Amino acid sequence: MPNRQISAALLVGASLVAPLLAPAAHAQSRGGRPQPAPAGLQRIAEFPHQVTGVAVAPDGRIFVNFPRWTEDSPISVAEVKDGRMTPFPDARWNEWRNARKDELNAGDRFVCVQNVVVDSQGRLWVLDSGAPAHGDVVPGVPKLVRIDLASNRAAKTIAFGPEVAMHGSYLNDVRFTPDGRIALITDSGAKGAIVVVDLESGENGVADGLLIGRRDGRMFITAPEEDAVKLRPLDTAGAAPSVLIKDLRLRRPDSLAEGPDGMIYVTISRIQDSALFKPGAAKSLTTQLWRSDPRAAERTGSTGRR
Repeated sequence: MPNRQISAALLVGASLVAPLLAPAAHAQSRGGRPQPAPAGLQRIAEFPHQVTGVAVAPDGRIFVNFPRWTEDSPISVAEVKDGRMTPFPDARWNEWRNARKDELNAGDRFVCVQNVVVDSQGRLWVLDSGAPAHGDVVPGVPKLVRIDLASNRAAKTIAFGPEVAMHGSYLNDVRFTPDGRIALITDSGAKGAIVVVDLESGENGVADGLLIGRRDGRMFITAPEEDAVKLRPLDTAGAAPSVLIKDLRLRRPDSLAEGPDGMIYVTISRIQDSALFKPGAAKSLTTQLWRSDPRAAERTGSTGRR
């Protein structure tokens, strides 16, 4: 991370052991002389460790997190109370240390938390990238944890395997759809990606190609993991995508286009069959361009070959 970003992150803060500093604390000008804080700007807390995420619950409770980038931080997630940090949801979830990685189960402990977010349902979600010091992903660590703020207990953990949090990944930020059903997670690692998660089932669905039809404004979505093209109406809030076409011949459906007659074209890239993922595979792959009439598929209810 560039120095200017690190400096900005350090401006938000609270002390692990020290009480809240006076809000009237002065900023330093370039000449070193104390300057009044800008009107309306109030320092809430100061931290001795590098902070990234912050979340505020509907009742005003404040939560922050500290990734293990340059140090083995003693706390990963904390609730800020009167300027002091309390490990959240408890000390056990925060007891991971790099120096003790062979002693502790990482599945139910925070390793390198990058983000905390309160969703529209008032639930706290903790995103653990599982990659201390921006290094290799620790196996079995990347996860999204939901914490019940009424009981202060972890209520659900969605783990991300190597097929999602692969080598070089760094799960960075999470946001939620208004209905609270879907999480969208950015991966700012070596390749970059957006991970789409169904929060009820915990499944890591990937969308590669998107198309909004000219005639009726519906959204067509490729589903590479399902050999499918899905359809989502945009005029219904919270509507989930439904399968339009599912066929084993659609191996890694990639990009979409619409013809003047309403036909939908889709390329099949077969990325998972390439030498990038299969050592010894031929450098050249046979791929296809397919076309389908979405109206015919809807009439017959056919999903093709399974």
